[in-house]
Amino acid sequence: TGLAVGMGVGQVLLVLLAASTVMPVKDPLLNICMDAKHHKTKPGPEGMLHDQCAPWKDNACCTANTSSEAHKDQSNLYNFNWNHCGLMPPKCKRHFIQDTCLYECSPNLGPWIEQADSSWRRERILHVPLCKEDCEEWWEDCKDYVTCKENWHKGWNWATGTNRCPWGSMCRPFSHVFPRPKDLCEKIWSNSYKYTTEHRGSGRCIQMWFDPAQGNPNIVVAKYYAWKKRSSPAWMENVTPVTDKAECALPWPVLVLLSLALVVVPGGAGGCGSH
Repeated sequence: TGLAVGMGVGQVLLVLLAASTVMPVKDPLLNICMDAKHHKTKPGPEGMLHDQCAPWKDNACCTANTSSEAHKDQSNLYNFNWNHCGLMPPKCKRHFIQDTCLYECSPNLGPWIEQADSSWRRERILHVPLCKEDCEEWWEDCKDYVTCKENWHKGWNWATGTNRCPWGSMCRPFSHVFPRPKDLCEKIWSNSYKYTTEHRGSGRCIQMWFDPAQGNPNIVVAKYYAWKKRSSPAWMENVTPVTDKAECALPWPVLVLLSLALVVVPGGAGGCGSH
């Protein structure tokens, strides 16, 4: 009978529904690589990453070649010259190398990826909350170096194919160009980073430096900020609601199957809420 068929189909759909609830739903903000010049399309293990990029080798958005180039004074990655105002001291340079490794290799920057209107990348990071220690040690080790620019993303003289100080600019100590650690971390790469008072290990800030033997601390940080972003009104406005009840926070395959089951099973009524 039609009733029996309906019940049979309904039972099948309910079995599928139950199965789909245990299927992992991929979070679009987690474990991803940005769409930029040297990034892989998706993260994965690398046999060997060079020196300071090594912490990411188990799951990286960069290749071994990219990690090697990140350590060179005149890198082929962007033809960028660290020594534009004289030789950058090694203790300072290691922070810029680590910064490059984080940018190129980390699969944990998803919550801060934004569209970029640039000829060399479609996406960028914006306002990544950097741990207090990472930012302050960077500034401390670089404060005696000299530079001619506050924002290193743009405004250089590229006439020779590499970045040189723009005409009329002066080389000044870092501590003059960036009076505080906050100035360095936020201004040097067009607000890619945000200075925070959060400490390493808090689960609330991204670390440029970490010991891979202790695991990657940025995984839990990305999860926390992904949750915060999904909970924000702006995020919710950009997501087409499946139901009019916020409580119905089920994965979309579950909702599709549930709606089919309710149509097929006679007498199926009611949604996630009773009214």
